[in-house]
Amino acid sequence: MALLDDLNWRHAVKAYDATKKVAQGDLEKILESARLAPTSSGLQPFRVIVVENQELKEKMVQGALNPEVMRDCSHVLVFAAWDSYTPEKIDKVYDLHTDVRELPRGRFSSYTDKIKEIYGAQTPEQHFAHTARQSYIALGLAMAQAAELKIDSTPAEGFSNEAVDEILNLKELGLKSVTLLYLGYRDEANDWLSNMKKVRIPMEEFIIKK
Repeated sequence: MALLDDLNWRHAVKAYDATKKVAQGDLEKILESARLAPTSSGLQPFRVIVVENQELKEKMVQGALNPEVMRDCSHVLVFAAWDSYTPEKIDKVYDLHTDVRELPRGRFSSYTDKIKEIYGAQTPEQHFAHTARQSYIALGLAMAQAAELKIDSTPAEGFSNEAVDEILNLKELGLKSVTLLYLGYRDEANDWLSNMKKVRIPMEEFIIKK
């Protein structure tokens, strides 16, 4: 029940206490939970950029729907996905798989040849739609880990992807921003959602049994 208690505790915080910072050890646990997230074919086609620098946060608020939340939170995690699949990227990941498992390189070539063929027939837009979806799994696990540590979080799609990509030079890394995750500690006096009851669709309506 511990996880369910943590999920019932958390909410998308609307105001952060700018004086409180997330400890490095706790931040590393949240990042590790994202790193351990399952992904299609084990490719991990996204990265997490950690932004703590206040000047960078100030630049990134342009186009943000909740600029004060971004300004006052302790850290902004940027979940950024590969802009495309390439044979080189796939080979690099599977070389890591074989090296770590002390297997000969190319051990999984029959499988990697198959997924290269599948992705080779798709457009970069289709690639990014797929890689972006993978990043949401890691986002969810990061929020759950933060809740277990009693660290507040706010997932956000309401920001300027173009501005964030440019400010963080993501194009040079072959990445495009997908979502942000604000981390920190709630400002009880100004977080209007803090004392409200959690609302979710009832289980009997949410779950459809066939």
